Amino acid sequence: MAVIASRQNSRYKALRALVEDPRRHGRALADGIHLVTVCLERKAALAQLLVSETGTRNREISALLERASGTESLTLSDALFRELTGIASPTGIAAVIEIPAPVNSPLAGDAVLLEAVQDAGNVGAILRTAAAAGIQDVLLGPGCAGAWSMRVLRAAQGAHFSLAIREQADLSAALVECSALSIATVASGGVDLYDANLAGPVLWLLGNEGAGLSAPILTAAGMRATIPLAAGTESLNVAAAAAICLFEMRRQRYKAKEPARGGLFC
Repeated sequence: MAVIASRQNSRYKALRALVEDPRRHGRALADGIHLVTVCLERKAALAQLLVSETGTRNREISALLERASGTESLTLSDALFRELTGIASPTGIAAVIEIPAPVNSPLAGDAVLLEAVQDAGNVGAILRTAAAAGIQDVLLGPGCAGAWSMRVLRAAQGAHFSLAIREQADLSAALVECSALSIATVASGGVDLYDANLAGPVLWLLGNEGAGLSAPILTAAGMRATIPLAAGTESLNVAAAAAICLFEMRRQRYKAKEPARGGLFC
């Protein structure tokens, strides 16, 4: 198989453009043996497989290529593959996948709404936690890291394929349209999270790493909740806060033998 080794190669340039703006091109790059395996297991729409020169000699990667024998594959020099993925020691395989069409259906049950969460690692970790907690819908408002960027995909570890993700969402409109209890997470002054009744469907509102939630969203929320912290500490990382909130909800429902999802359609 011919190896692409020049940055001037038109196909490589197209891949670079895709990585820089996945949503514009309707495709994303999922890199690594684990993510490519998940893509195959969840029957993601594969457009292309990319392999590094070193990766062509890896047995796991060879097995993945055989499983996806109907998908076009390209081999890149190790240097170009590292440059494309931004990883010093990549596993040697990546998949170009079609980004699913936007979801427009009404929210059903629990959901996570993110406002201006800018760090890709945080967004990916929240997506991963949401999927693990049984959440279906995640709304990313303006200012959030792109859900289909490589860093978010990497941090989410396959959670994208269990979620209905809506980007550039109007969070205020979602709060008006859905009758579920909306809870704004705040560093202080809210109801103690462990005293909140989380039996019914909840729209969880999580804000920017530094500024938190905006005033209009705080005003529109049905409740404000605070995670009690040890004396002398001020706040938690937003991804850690999301995990605590979602699994406190799950714990309450498990203890009460209630379904993990509320089941109320808004």
